[in-house]
Amino acid sequence: MEIFLYLLILLAALVGSPIFVVMTLISAVAFHFADEQLSIIAIEIYRMASAPTLLTIPLFTFAGYLMAESKSPERLLKLAHGALGWLPGGVAIVSLVICAFFTAFTGASGVTIIALGGLLYPMLIKENYPEDFTLGLITTSGSLGLLFPPSLPIILYGIVAKVDIDQLFLAGLLPGFLLIVILSSYSIFKGSEVKYSKFNPQEFWDGVKAARFEIPLPFLVLGGIYSGAITPTEASALCAFYVLIMECFLYKDIHIIKDVPRITKDCMSLVGAILLILSCALGLTSYLVDEEIPLKILEMMRDLISSKILFLLFLNVFLLVVGAMMDIFSAIIVVVPLILPIAEEFGVDPIHLAIIFLTNLEIGYITPPVGINLFISSFRFEKSVLHLYKVAIPYFLLMLVALVIITYIPWLSLLWF
Repeated sequence: MEIFLYLLILLAALVGSPIFVVMTLISAVAFHFADEQLSIIAIEIYRMASAPTLLTIPLFTFAGYLMAESKSPERLLKLAHGALGWLPGGVAIVSLVICAFFTAFTGASGVTIIALGGLLYPMLIKENYPEDFTLGLITTSGSLGLLFPPSLPIILYGIVAKVDIDQLFLAGLLPGFLLIVILSSYSIFKGSEVKYSKFNPQEFWDGVKAARFEIPLPFLVLGGIYSGAITPTEASALCAFYVLIMECFLYKDIHIIKDVPRITKDCMSLVGAILLILSCALGLTSYLVDEEIPLKILEMMRDLISSKILFLLFLNVFLLVVGAMMDIFSAIIVVVPLILPIAEEFGVDPIHLAIIFLTNLEIGYITPPVGINLFISSFRFEKSVLHLYKVAIPYFLLMLVALVIITYIPWLSLLWF
């Protein structure tokens, strides 16, 4: 009977049932046949709900959605173009930097590609960048800022793994910049035949004036956290309030009555999905831990893997597959509790593991067959998914190079500690 029920759940998953439904059914069946109390799930949900850092998810998401719906993308693009547009490959580098900034606030939910794609695509084409290069760049940039604060996946990882979120914010800075540098180097190479102009102080100053209220934002949030003046939760509230005032009353891009309720609804749809997946996944995670599944996997791996180097190799292969098949929030909630004790046994620092994990999941957004950025770009630019597979390959390989560096040079993540 148990096997039959699991087969039915598998069938439900194959026909497209939501992942939170599948996880709930699996955990319910598993607990029932293991004679465990389902009240354990409620206890775990209550424990998670009491975590104060959980509040940062809706608040940072709200700030990101407000900025995406306003003219902030245009203003920041103008600023970045004035500051970096004179470099070889400068327009492409501008695209990478701006997309990373927005992805850090919106959590690689596809908002970056939708909000910025329409601006970046014609600008890059106008600068004579090849169309395939442009499509690949924008598709990849849609998840590029996941390692930068205040990234939602970093916050969620910290909650699930019980790792200090402040430390994770710091740990992601150098690996995140490494990804941008590698992709920027490729952009310079591809843009070698593109004409570029000299640095124009007036253009830069016009960009500063246009984005005068956005410029203090990262300093306000990150400076407050790392100075010890405010906690990440307080920083998220300050960020949401500042962006609301900035967009509704300073720039007046968004109407407080007409637009804010709609934006809030869209934003909370994403947050609700994250929290729903989180709650449902806790049941499955509790069962796996109670049945000592991580320990059993560890015993099996001890027989197959003898070194930390080999373990990290297998871990990356496994996480790349997970990243291509699952959304990042589900992957964090389900997979992290399984790999934490195994990685600890092989001597992998928990903070370093977090950056390895998130980098893999970042690459998963452009990994065939189901990398979500490929489908969003296909819809946004009206190109076939197969064509997006092809144009994303160079970026996928470059990000693999960065992954290897991040994995085997841990000081990039641990320099600050």
